[in-house]
Amino acid sequence: MAFGSVTLSHLLFSILHFFQFVLAVTVCALYGIDLDRARKAHAHADGKWIFAQVVGGLSALTAVLCLIPFVLRFALVWAWNLILFILWITLFGLVGNLYIKQDANGDGDIQRMKNAVWVVLASAILWLIGTLAHFIYWWGHRERRSRFTSRARV
Repeated sequence: MAFGSVTLSHLLFSILHFFQFVLAVTVCALYGIDLDRARKAHAHADGKWIFAQVVGGLSALTAVLCLIPFVLRFALVWAWNLILFILWITLFGLVGNLYIKQDANGDGDIQRMKNAVWVVLASAILWLIGTLAHFIYWWGHRERRSRFTSRARV
């Protein structure tokens, strides 16, 4: 089904990538607050927060690049999305272990980190959905050639 030059699949992928981008930027903002505090205090930044920034940055960049219409046809898009999903789940394990069971007791910073854990999980779920959707899209749109000469399309 095509709407002018935009297909339904591209529209759905664009919506998915938009939300992936929004969550990635949100995670960068949530963890960037603590990195900025450490910078201002001339203290060492926590490696977990730097990891969160790297994962968020890579995800935001990937989401923007995937908005380009013909990027979806590359075989490595779903594999890269799988890597990003693994990074998000790893980040969820790291920060979830620190903050899920912790009681905020009115501490705004702890509550922000507890909320950030769920944003990370939501982002991981979106990247899993993206991985599966990209794989299905790639599988259905890959070029099939004959076995012996590779000249004929099957």
